[in-house]
Amino acid sequence: MKHGAFILCFALSYCFHEGALSRTINGQRTWPVPYRRYDHRPKTDPYCQALYPFCPTGDRDGRIPYLRDTDVVEVFRLQAPVWEFKYGDLLGKVHIMHDAIGFRSSETGRNYTMEWYELFQLGNCTFPHLRAELSAPFWCNQGAACFFEGIDDVHWMQNGTLEKIGKMTGAQFNEFAKWAQKDNETGIFYETWTVRADPSQNSTTWFDSYDCSQFVHRAYRKMAEMGVTLTSSTKTSYTKIYLFSGEPSYLGNDSTIFGQPSAKALADSIRSFYNAFRPHQSPQNFILSLLEVLENVVLDKTFYLLYNFEYWHLPMKAPYLRITYEEVPLP
Repeated sequence: MKHGAFILCFALSYCFHEGALSRTINGQRTWPVPYRRYDHRPKTDPYCQALYPFCPTGDRDGRIPYLRDTDVVEVFRLQAPVWEFKYGDLLGKVHIMHDAIGFRSSETGRNYTMEWYELFQLGNCTFPHLRAELSAPFWCNQGAACFFEGIDDVHWMQNGTLEKIGKMTGAQFNEFAKWAQKDNETGIFYETWTVRADPSQNSTTWFDSYDCSQFVHRAYRKMAEMGVTLTSSTKTSYTKIYLFSGEPSYLGNDSTIFGQPSAKALADSIRSFYNAFRPHQSPQNFILSLLEVLENVVLDKTFYLLYNFEYWHLPMKAPYLRITYEEVPLP
């Protein structure tokens, strides 16, 4: 199937839909903390550079082609190992997978792929940069949806999944496209971690991830709301990366923590914690940093999480971290 590209990515000034979402009801905090949405997507800082450009041949206006209402559009479930283009099935062996959605127009014969992922790669979305000229950690954290013409059959089928799961009308596709654009304008940051109280099925979730698979789940739910029937002949499983902790404590944001003399100890502790995750370390420094991470997380039971651009302290507990490949049925 041939390649072209449309990109669903916006670079606008932004503001919050609402204030801090670490909210309480009758004095009790609500969990999981709601993911904050925005009115517009912010411009990216020139400091943030991607090793592999985001949706490089895309349409910067974020256009999705309009289909005739009478068209019949097939929907495909797409899944392949993360960085399959570079490492083949290596990450697939430990079920670290990337998810996307494919579409095929019956009237035009054109195929399309829609996927949501990091603008500056996973590491930049998960950990910040510590810049000498700035008191606060500097984050290159944005995720966005990319819509482009073509489905790379080999990429998805060789080590993953390319499966037809349903069909919709052109009118439904056009409605879905409007939803996808709005979802992309308002959901701007990537979240790697799902944080829970323990591994049991009904344990409290403190924070939800916001990644490629969560976009796919939202998209499938929207299709179901529109009356689209989705079915799969295989198990629909997705990658989850968990941290396990006791009840998190809210700490504050950049303005209340960094540059405030009264919060110097906390600011130093957060910067020291993230220093162990800095990029481009020598092999010797990497080993030392790994030991430091183990000391912080396992011995000191400490992890600092940025969520909604606010910092939280996670009192870590065993098993600390787990990568799973869990079934999530189609809606």
